[in-house]
Amino acid sequence: MLVGNGYSIIIQQNPIIMIQLRHIDKYYRTKLHQTFVLKDINLEIEKGEFVTIMGPSGSGKSTLMNIIGMLDEPSEGEYYFAGEPVHTFSERKRSDLHKNNIGFIFQAYHLIDELTVYENIETPLLYKKVKSDDRKRIVSDLLDRFNIVAKRDLFPHQLSGGQQQLVGVARALAVQPKLLLADEPTGNLHSEQGRKIMELFQKLNQEEGITILQVTHSEENAQYGGRIVQLLDGMVVSDEKTQPISANSSLS
Repeated sequence: MLVGNGYSIIIQQNPIIMIQLRHIDKYYRTKLHQTFVLKDINLEIEKGEFVTIMGPSGSGKSTLMNIIGMLDEPSEGEYYFAGEPVHTFSERKRSDLHKNNIGFIFQAYHLIDELTVYENIETPLLYKKVKSDDRKRIVSDLLDRFNIVAKRDLFPHQLSGGQQQLVGVARALAVQPKLLLADEPTGNLHSEQGRKIMELFQKLNQEEGITILQVTHSEENAQYGGRIVQLLDGMVVSDEKTQPISANSSLS
């Protein structure tokens, strides 16, 4: 930006801020009125944080997650991802940014039924046009890391819920994302499976520095992170740092 006498000032985003939302609104218009799903959301998430979004059904949690994950667009406001002005990007540019930086984990797993475990994990690498040898190395490393080498040729319906979610996590990590988004990741798991998934997330965050944002109704799951953002009627009503609980058990 040019200022007096031709001198320029370069304004840079804070490099430790991964996500910055400024006055984000999401609404739907009808002939008579507009209905807000999110209203004036201002939020910053630093690189390496583990943040939980909570709130009752209909509070806007999943919509906020989808906007951050670039699966949806805000009606108004500004969104910066690692300093990049996402709100100014074309759909194709947003898709590329999402594909190269964000891993998504869903409550319903969203594995492809017709593909094996190996092929499901490989899928995002195909979208990124990663070379065959590199794909084999990455997928093999993930299968080994999560102790699912023996499951590589099985199909999703042949796995337990916990195993399917492990495959979902491995698939999300295949692209080495800067940000991991988890939408009710233990919602379809029994308590022991859910605990292991949450311990895995905490390990990925604390030992590997992956930034994690989860949506959950579970007070217990929220305690694995270090910050809880509460939504109500589409607005942030509280934003507090917390002390993460310790995970002592293994993933095996």
